[in-house]
Amino acid sequence: MIIRAVLFDMDGTIWDAPLDWPTIRREIDVPANGTPIYTQLMKMEAHERARGINILEAYEEFGAENGVLIDGTDLILSDLHDLNIKCALVTNNTQRSVEKVLSRHPLSFDLVISRDNGLLKPDPRVFLLALEKLGVDPDEAMAIGDAHLDLIASHKAGIKEFILVGSKPWVQKLLPEDVPHHKAENLKQARDIILRLLNKPC
Repeated sequence: MIIRAVLFDMDGTIWDAPLDWPTIRREIDVPANGTPIYTQLMKMEAHERARGINILEAYEEFGAENGVLIDGTDLILSDLHDLNIKCALVTNNTQRSVEKVLSRHPLSFDLVISRDNGLLKPDPRVFLLALEKLGVDPDEAMAIGDAHLDLIASHKAGIKEFILVGSKPWVQKLLPEDVPHHKAENLKQARDIILRLLNKPC
């Protein structure tokens, strides 16, 4: 199998932010219907939208400042770079939050795409934008994430392989049943899956 790029989600995949998303949704007053909070906010009246964005961004900043790097992140990135595989971070979080995380942990990503670029998962265009910038076709790519948004975006973008890693129970209910993917409990298992797909020793 030829894989030339791996696209990583941030929160819940490589970054463990101490945030309770169901509670945050209730505070902002948006339903847990599988749609990104920011997308829901864009459909609100201006006053409620501004209030919601302030709440959301405050929580996101708290998560960036108080989260921890998930075990195995450095190792999987190192292995991929040793194999000359490009790595991108593609997140629905803000560029400011991403920069806070990367200032604490200068990870070796070849590209970073945040929601400041104007696209949000599950819109496949965010992955297609990342692959265009990396010069890689979707059928030569893999994505890794912890949520339905990542899986749906990856599938619609035509990305060859997807690894669902460490997803929360509430996320499981939102996963499309007809989209094939690999499941990993953690990044160590995700690394083993990648190396197995590439026919490399674990």
